[in-house]
Amino acid sequence: MGDPIGAANRIERLVGVYDADGTLRGEVTYWVSKRLGRAHCALCDITHGSVRERPDWRRCRDSLPVPFETYHRDDQPDAVREIAADLPAVVAMTGGGVVVMLGPDDLEACEGSPERMASVLEKVAGDLGLSWR
Repeated sequence: MGDPIGAANRIERLVGVYDADGTLRGEVTYWVSKRLGRAHCALCDITHGSVRERPDWRRCRDSLPVPFETYHRDDQPDAVREIAADLPAVVAMTGGGVVVMLGPDDLEACEGSPERMASVLEKVAGDLGLSWR
C-alpha cells in the first residue's frame, strides 16, 4: 500500500536563512549594527545569544523530527534563494520542492523562543498538509 501523504508532502529537512552575511566582515557588521539598533534578525535571536549558539536552541533543534540547517543570506542554497525573498525565513525541503514555512513576521512573533518556533512550525506544517518524514 502506498504512502497516504506522499513523498511530495514529506518534510525532509528544514532550512533557516539569517538576514545577515556569513563572512567574518558580515558577522562583525551585524553584531555591531544590532547593538546600535541598526540591524535585526529574528532568526538570529532564536538561535544565538550575544555570540554563540544558544543551548536551548541546540536542544530544540535536536528534538525536531527532521534536520534543521542554517545559512546566511550570502551562502544559502540556490533553491532556497529562489523561493525565500524576505529574510529571515524558514523553509521546508520536501520531496515536491521548497516551501516557505515562516517569514520575518512569523519569526518575530516567536519572540526569541526556540520552543515557540518549533510549535509554530508544527502548526504550519499541518496547515500546509505537510508531514515529517
